[in-house]
Amino acid sequence: MSILTTLISVLYYAFIAFIVVLILYNLIKTKDWKKEIIYVVILIPFLLRLLMLK
Repeated sequence: MSILTTLISVLYYAFIAFIVVLILYNLIKTKDWKKEIIYVVILIPFLLRLLMLK
């Protein structure tokens, strides 16, 4: 059971990292400052989760 829990945790953090990469890509790609602010606001909780902070 411990191996399954570890596997799920690794997959979860890999998925979160993938989402962070996608948000960063869109943040860099956009030219509209309003969208950049939205992307940063969306990015903050994902980065905190990825860094294992609440």
